[in-house]
Amino acid sequence: MLQKIGLTVIDAWMAALPRHHPSLVELDKCKIVSHRGEHDNRTVRENTMLAFKAVQSAGVWGIEADIRWTADLVPVIHHDPDTRRVFGKSISIGDIGFEELRKAIPEIPTLGELVKKFGGAIHLMLELKAEPFPQLERQKIILHEHLADLRAVDDYHILALDPELFEYFDIQPRRSCLSVAGTNFSMLSRTTLKSGYGGLTGHFLLLNDRLKHQHQQSGQVIGTGFIRSGNCLLREINRGVEWIFTNDAVKLQNTLNTFIERASKN
Repeated sequence: MLQKIGLTVIDAWMAALPRHHPSLVELDKCKIVSHRGEHDNRTVRENTMLAFKAVQSAGVWGIEADIRWTADLVPVIHHDPDTRRVFGKSISIGDIGFEELRKAIPEIPTLGELVKKFGGAIHLMLELKAEPFPQLERQKIILHEHLADLRAVDDYHILALDPELFEYFDIQPRRSCLSVAGTNFSMLSRTTLKSGYGGLTGHFLLLNDRLKHQHQQSGQVIGTGFIRSGNCLLREINRGVEWIFTNDAVKLQNTLNTFIERASKN
């Protein structure tokens, strides 16, 4: 609770600070990524096709989605290991077959459905969640088959809080892998640079210019979250951050469009 209050205060402070407006070239490099789609978890649930459709309709560049596995090894899109928080039903995804899950909660899409609907049309940031992986070799193949028609890096990236998951699913190119940092930003930065992954993402407060330059000099991309205001968006663009992760993607995309329109007239 204290952390949430602290972040709210910081967000308000960042939103209030005026920022220099970047050039049109700098603005055009900015890519908005919607965290679990456009959702409020009341009328529209996170990680659902409806949430992702709203993002695509607004012209947002990318969506972040979470992969879980059912008991019969169907990859589905859901953040938590169970469905209580989002859907109010006590179902553990790893303990249930897909058909039973589909009957209980039709809104949870499969990875296959997500790729078929949005693959190639909007950039997919697919986060692997730490799980037992009871048949890892088979799960590697299944993941590869689902993404076979897409181009790694160009069409999708694989995200993980624990880079060890990239080694589990080593069938994916390293340049398509993005480490997601919590408070361990410096440690994951070193791991990402050493391992040759595609880049690093984390909260905007934890990324300093030294780390940013190290990754950019290595050809890696940096992403920051969770951006909520136009002024905070400008701050990140001004310091060369390319990927902007946010829970307010549609609003920020509209803000970015306004900035681009103004810059194009100057």
